[in-house]
Amino acid sequence: MNIQQNKSLKNYNTFGISVNAKRFISIDSVYQLQQLLKVEKDLFLISGGSNMLLTKDIKELVVHINIKGISIDKENENEVFITVNAGESWHEFVVWCVENNYGGIENLSLIPGNVGTCPIQNIGAYGVEVKDTITKVEALEIETGKLVSFSNDECNFGYRNSIFKNEVKGKYIITSVSFKLTKNKHQLNTSYGAIDVELASKEIEKPTLKNISDAVITIRKSKLPDPKKIGNSGSFFKNPVVSKKQFLKIKEANSKVPFYEIKPLGDSKGDVEYKIPAGWLIEQAGFKGKRFGNYGVHEKQALVLVNYGNATGLEIYQLAEKIKQTILQKFGISLEIEVNIIL
Repeated sequence: MNIQQNKSLKNYNTFGISVNAKRFISIDSVYQLQQLLKVEKDLFLISGGSNMLLTKDIKELVVHINIKGISIDKENENEVFITVNAGESWHEFVVWCVENNYGGIENLSLIPGNVGTCPIQNIGAYGVEVKDTITKVEALEIETGKLVSFSNDECNFGYRNSIFKNEVKGKYIITSVSFKLTKNKHQLNTSYGAIDVELASKEIEKPTLKNISDAVITIRKSKLPDPKKIGNSGSFFKNPVVSKKQFLKIKEANSKVPFYEIKPLGDSKGDVEYKIPAGWLIEQAGFKGKRFGNYGVHEKQALVLVNYGNATGLEIYQLAEKIKQTILQKFGISLEIEVNIIL
């Protein structure tokens, strides 16, 4: 196995932060990973590098998960079951599914990163979450090197959350993710965000999977910077969920506050809660489009922090903390960072 010394990680994180790995190795098979785990336990994992902010050089062995491959496990008239290895590009997998008329993840087009990281934070966009299509996640236990399978229920999926961010964080390396997708009678989701508007602008009344995917791509490109041109990690903060009492207080002072109503599940008698777009809060606080030398807040989407050139991860993190403090003071809402900060 080829372990490199003092490897730059600038091209391995979508923020384009220039830090070094003391030691670095790229892994392209489960067997290679198992062999590595026999001699190395103190690891720092990188896949697509899309959900992390690096603020310092990495002393641990940096392991780049580059395991490729897509296989169809079984299919019937209505459904197809697919296993995708962790190193596959998420967006390229979505494109492949759309081209083959496999439905369920078309709304998740153009999300950066690789397949192996999609269950960790339960990626979601435009009314769809990846948990709704995942059947199982396979991972290697770092301590033993054994391959373990997690069912959908065992993953404990939540809003931008899973067991891999909590109970078993740092104990497993995801090697593949399995999905159940539709082959016909697709459940199309066009009502969230601006998808309906985009389809209407093209006079599309009966959209296909590709129509929806193309609409999402158009919308995302109009709002979000390309990480290959401007360093970023997509949405930096989670959309906060507040109580009815807190929401009404905010609405009294800001009558045009956008929101999504979250009703209690099943027969629960709990109160309705409200999800408020974090981007709107940040924009109201005056940060949208603000630039501070080599870093700042994107001009079209306040939810996105950007590296314009040679910013350090620490500078971007300090900006995030300043935004959090301002939102707390102005609205009484504690924003939660979605990106994994490496301090």
